[in-house]
Amino acid sequence: MAERFEGTVEQKLFGNPDNGYVVFDLNTGTDLITAVGYLGDVDVGECLSVTGEFTSHPRYGEQLIVESYVRKLPDTEENIKRYLASGVIKGIGEKLASRIVEKFGKQTLSVMENEPERLMEVRGITAQTCQTLAKEAKEIFALRGVLSYFEEYGIKSRFAMRAYQVWGAGCRNIIENDPYLLCQEEIGMDFKQVEPYARDLHIPPDAPCRVGAGILHLLRHNLSCGHTCLPLDRLCTTAVKFLQVSGSVFYQAYNAQLQDETIVEYIKGEREFVYLKEYYDAERYITDRIGVMRDFGSRTEHSFAAEIAEAEAESGMEYAALQKEAIQAALARGLLILTGGPGTGKTTTLNAIISCFEKQGERVMIAAPTGRAAKRVSDLTGYEAKTIHRLLEVQYGPTGLAKFLHNEEKPLACDVLVVDEMSMVDVLLFSHLLRALRLGCKLILVGDSDQLPSVGAGDLLRHLIKSGCLPVIALKEIFRQAQQSCIVTNAHKIVRGEMPDLLRKDSDFFFFHRTDHEQAATLLIDLVCRRLPQAPAYRFSPTRDIQVICPSRRGTLGVVELNKALQARLNPPTAEKAQVKSPLYVFREGDKVMQTKNNYDITWVRDEENGKGIFNGDIGCILSINRRRSEAVIDFEGRRTVYPLAMMEQLELAYAITVHKSQGSEFEAVVMPLLGKFEMLSYRNLLYTAVTRAKRLLILIGTPEKIQEMVANDRRTNRYSCLKDMLVRSLPTEESHADTERSDEPVLSE
Repeated sequence: MAERFEGTVEQKLFGNPDNGYVVFDLNTGTDLITAVGYLGDVDVGECLSVTGEFTSHPRYGEQLIVESYVRKLPDTEENIKRYLASGVIKGIGEKLASRIVEKFGKQTLSVMENEPERLMEVRGITAQTCQTLAKEAKEIFALRGVLSYFEEYGIKSRFAMRAYQVWGAGCRNIIENDPYLLCQEEIGMDFKQVEPYARDLHIPPDAPCRVGAGILHLLRHNLSCGHTCLPLDRLCTTAVKFLQVSGSVFYQAYNAQLQDETIVEYIKGEREFVYLKEYYDAERYITDRIGVMRDFGSRTEHSFAAEIAEAEAESGMEYAALQKEAIQAALARGLLILTGGPGTGKTTTLNAIISCFEKQGERVMIAAPTGRAAKRVSDLTGYEAKTIHRLLEVQYGPTGLAKFLHNEEKPLACDVLVVDEMSMVDVLLFSHLLRALRLGCKLILVGDSDQLPSVGAGDLLRHLIKSGCLPVIALKEIFRQAQQSCIVTNAHKIVRGEMPDLLRKDSDFFFFHRTDHEQAATLLIDLVCRRLPQAPAYRFSPTRDIQVICPSRRGTLGVVELNKALQARLNPPTAEKAQVKSPLYVFREGDKVMQTKNNYDITWVRDEENGKGIFNGDIGCILSINRRRSEAVIDFEGRRTVYPLAMMEQLELAYAITVHKSQGSEFEAVVMPLLGKFEMLSYRNLLYTAVTRAKRLLILIGTPEKIQEMVANDRRTNRYSCLKDMLVRSLPTEESHADTERSDEPVLSE
């Protein structure tokens, strides 16, 4: 239950100037309350009225999570003195603060805001010092005024601070004229969050600024569905319904956005497609850069048979014909897509390619989309791999937007770049990666096009392959050793549209027939928490080795409910374990968690190494929760990070995860429930992706009918993108590729 308190800031314990997150002690006159929240720049001596809810811990006591607040400047001479002495205004220390308050008393802050030239009346303040202090005070009062103004409308301080950083002291007037400017990327407010504020300002529903912002909102929102662009006809229909405006009003705002170049129109066939400029530029750049790499790459007709034979001798194995063809293509062309399912020898082929390049004196770098994927390719190849984000090195602007250090002006110091798990790479990230390659750099892209597409927008790997504009080697033969694994053989059956073998009980692929959701959940929890950890043949750790993977987030067998049930068994609450609430879960010390969004600026430490960035899909363990310092220490596979408790909203429990979140990872054992009506997720490549996450053991729980339904449904996750069309138009094809993409209209989201 929310409570309200008034008091004076006694001590500031922590403050993040970039997002306004603070931890402070509030003296109410009778109690000292530790409060946390996004309040902007809070200083000692300041008077606040705060509303929030307490959370408690047996060792660290209570903390108030501030939901809303009203800021008042200090109104007693003692508090004004403490406020000025806190360092809020550079150049004013304790002694000078005392002299200023002695001169102006309770009117001190009013004088500093409205008549700063009067500060020269104070002993020791020269005209130059007065000018400096007046400038500092003006900025402080302007920021406070902005924060207080927006707080009245329920706009969080982190958005107000970003607005102030972009437009300065005049941001209030700018935003009152067009409140939908708060939706732009530098500020980051959602369109639906701005709507109530705009109504308070009496912005009409058909105002061009509202309709234009609504168009951008729909384009941005559908990026999360994987669409890099939208057909104009469908965008118009959706926008008219969503914004409750006429078609003519829509087109008026749409044409204005085209004029401003915030959106770009591309004609494919006889249909117009609409892009946010950043995504059009990304797909256009990918097309142009691949053309340059094809035209000016190190293309040679030289045979590398001797080098391939030497690699065979060193590895002690004989390469198949397609593997040799892939190695030859990589060395001769310097541009290659290497694809294939499990057990087809991708890793063996990649190792040979890397070895041959290194023997030629080429500097090779290896990258993957996620930390887990990078670790996996490092383990498999023996070569160091980095995440793409870490390779490109992230920097931040004043509003927190990420930029990459490596680009056209500062390219990567490599002659060959290998990118693994390409199915997970989206078009925006790939365009940044291409910008960081010097002109003669060779590029080897490795992935499995039968897996799910990236979480980010686009269907990059599939469209690169389908375009026919890049050399592609698809490995198909399952090697003898891999044929012993039912996980591998069943995965290939699924890809071919065949039913996997559910009857074998002597291999690494097991099926438990259950028709009741509760019984299936009970079995799953028992397998994860008791049977597999205790089985002599496995002795799996329920958190490190076993991963529950679900098609859906919802229902008894969905991610959310299974996470809560597994947490209750594996990490129940005790008096010794600190915990903290989030909107969805209660997190406690010892929990297995996953990061759900890219966070480029959080720092981590691993042995002697320091770095930045924890990314969407990274899995870790909560080592400790310190309520007094309002922070948690989390270990992401050796990278230790400190999270402010307010940032825990970026985490979810990870005892169970979705198939999409599992991409790029490999787990010793995977347990997967397959019951329920998740029609939108009942398709073949989702099942295939889940099955191929298992390394030593896979257990499916459900019905043969559901598995058959998924195997039979080859309707891929269709996404709007014009990349393939751009490539086909711009570049000659390498070879003929049948276009097997279905014409089903993808789902549009409001």
